[in-house]
Amino acid sequence: MKSIYIAVVTLVLGIALGCASPQDRAYEAQEKVHKERLKLVEEYKKCVENAGSDKPKLETCDQYLKAAEALK
Repeated sequence: MKSIYIAVVTLVLGIALGCASPQDRAYEAQEKVHKERLKLVEEYKKCVENAGSDKPKLETCDQYLKAAEALK
């Protein structure tokens, strides 16, 4: 009887943990997108600092900003 109880508890815990898995994967995917977006924003800031007042270089930097906005 005790072994059946242990088996049932193990099964219930396994099902409960298995159901949370897709949500965890979704959170991890969102985290990766967020980190990539922050990386692109940092690259944009560096690019703008290096470009100074050079308009063609600033236009090149806009690619980083557009890519970051696309990840929203």
